[in-house]
Amino acid sequence: MYLTQKKCVPCEAGTPPLEESKINELLKQIPMWTLKEGHLYKKFKFKNFVEAMKFVNSVAEIAEQEQHHPDFSVHYNKVEIELWTHAIKGLSENDFIVAAKIDGLTQ
Repeated sequence: MYLTQKKCVPCEAGTPPLEESKINELLKQIPMWTLKEGHLYKKFKFKNFVEAMKFVNSVAEIAEQEQHHPDFSVHYNKVEIELWTHAIKGLSENDFIVAAKIDGLTQ
């Protein structure tokens, strides 16, 4: 099943983060994302600030629907997004699901 067809499930403290082999397998489904200090990371560039903020608001809608929220920063027309599961201090499948859905906004 494609990541975009999945729904996030709540993670609880004590749940182990994904193993490296599973992370590498899931990264193949979101090839433009990289790992940065153990987090999923991607930078997006837009025409201007207004377009960047429209994108951020669309990301917020996805995050609320999935109840899994990324960290992001806006630098005029650039948006940087980091995903990781705070409760388990690492990556979960939820991070990959949200990343794939975010990618769907720009395709």
